[in-house]
Amino acid sequence: MAGWMLLRCLFGPNLQRIHRSPDQTRTDGRTPRRGWNYQPRGLERYTDSVLGWASVLWSLSYYSSPLLLCYLYRKGYICSSKLVPIGQYVGTALVCLLGVAYLRGWGRWRNPEYLQFITILEETRRNNTPSNKKKLACFDFDFKHWPVDFSWKEVSSLKLSKGGVSLLRPESKHRGAADSVLNSVRTLPCHILSYLIVHSFGRRMLYPGSVGLLQKAMRPMLQQGQARLVEEFEGQRNKLVACDGNEIDTMFVDRRKDGGQAGKTLVICCEGNAGFYEVGCMNTPLEGGYSVLGWNHPGFGGSTGVPFPQNEANAMDVVIQFAVHKLGFQLSDIIVYAWSIGGFTASWAVMSYPEIRALVLDASFDDLLPLALKVMPDSWRPLVTHTVRQYMNLNNAEQLCKYQHELYVNTLALISGTRDQGPEDITSNRGNDLLLKLLQYRSDAIHTNQDAIRAVRQWLAAGTQIEEESVYMGYEVDDDWCLSVLQSYQTDRETLFPWSVGEDMTLEGRRQLALFLARKYMRNFETTHCTPLPISEFRPPWKL
Repeated sequence: MAGWMLLRCLFGPNLQRIHRSPDQTRTDGRTPRRGWNYQPRGLERYTDSVLGWASVLWSLSYYSSPLLLCYLYRKGYICSSKLVPIGQYVGTALVCLLGVAYLRGWGRWRNPEYLQFITILEETRRNNTPSNKKKLACFDFDFKHWPVDFSWKEVSSLKLSKGGVSLLRPESKHRGAADSVLNSVRTLPCHILSYLIVHSFGRRMLYPGSVGLLQKAMRPMLQQGQARLVEEFEGQRNKLVACDGNEIDTMFVDRRKDGGQAGKTLVICCEGNAGFYEVGCMNTPLEGGYSVLGWNHPGFGGSTGVPFPQNEANAMDVVIQFAVHKLGFQLSDIIVYAWSIGGFTASWAVMSYPEIRALVLDASFDDLLPLALKVMPDSWRPLVTHTVRQYMNLNNAEQLCKYQHELYVNTLALISGTRDQGPEDITSNRGNDLLLKLLQYRSDAIHTNQDAIRAVRQWLAAGTQIEEESVYMGYEVDDDWCLSVLQSYQTDRETLFPWSVGEDMTLEGRRQLALFLARKYMRNFETTHCTPLPISEFRPPWKL
């Protein structure tokens, strides 16, 4: 028994923190202890430090390996006479590290707190009951060792295709058979180059939060955020398995028992490209008293995999299934809230699950391609276009236009910082393009009227709320009249988009309607891209 426990300590996960139990009480009436960081003893602390530095050196070697190999080649070290001694040094280092790992396991075995933890973990693996899970939730440790709480296999899904859930694909150009083969041969170098770019530095530039070194640097901050969610908000950590096999790290804060109306609504948060639920946009709906479900992108935090669009959508799908089938929320009780690049999974969610109550997008964009072209040389345009469309097609606006609902504008709110893309050019904010594409799709009268679009662009170019109001008043928009037009159209006709409302209006009426809808869809406030959204700006979308 002692030998088996020593073996479990040797290969067990790192323990970071011990949370207080939710049922913990004190006989002296004082406030229960919130929790404490796990304190390894001398032998375990020193050996863990050695293994930690070895991990950092391995990560540095991995990311710098192309340069390192070039250097070794130029110095003549890539030959048998040089590689044999290097191999011997590496082998010796590995043997030493194995010895260090054994000493760390011995140190853990001598620590009562770690023994208690590893005992509970093994018992939960054998019998994952709610009672055992509650005991395990008192420990913060490497998430890869966390038992699975929910899998996509537990519910049937009709949205699965070969690679997972369905995505909108770029339209292919129709060619003849011979022409198609010739074009494939001609573009083969571009395909190879695109693949290498995306799978080397491209994906990591787009999602820097998936880089291991950044996660190591942020680990203290993430652990602190994790402790706050668990100990102050009684958050419940869960591991979900998506249809592609990726494990998704989630955190659920249940406010339904508080009795408030907001607590009955679940806000699912989709983070940015360097955001984690531990320190991300979960804080905004938490301040508003909502029940909140946060999750990390594949490859972020405790989640496994890589954040390609298909993996992102697969992860979002299992999060929604978990919210409905395990947590007991109806789709009509769910609000999806996304920041920045999280708008892709959020727009996919409402496209695939149109019964979702509302969508709130903060500092998002319409399409990744214009942003990529903006920062790359013009001579690279064909390569960048092919790479984005083939591997990173974050087409938020296209997905958002598929979102159908029985009411016109009660399900969507766009929030855009006036300085979101930098202080020099407000009109370059891609959130503006997202709004324009949505307006043009949902209303034929706006789509075909350049005068109405020009009026909306003028309103979007306003730098302050005073300037916005000035533009709005300058066109003499009658809110009551616009509202009555929309309500009358909704009553008399089917409500699937696009609507033909306003086709028989004057140019002045179309401008008024376009500005009225733009102001109902989007709220601007003076901020920058990375500023957290204040709770005063997180409001349910307007209802028709």
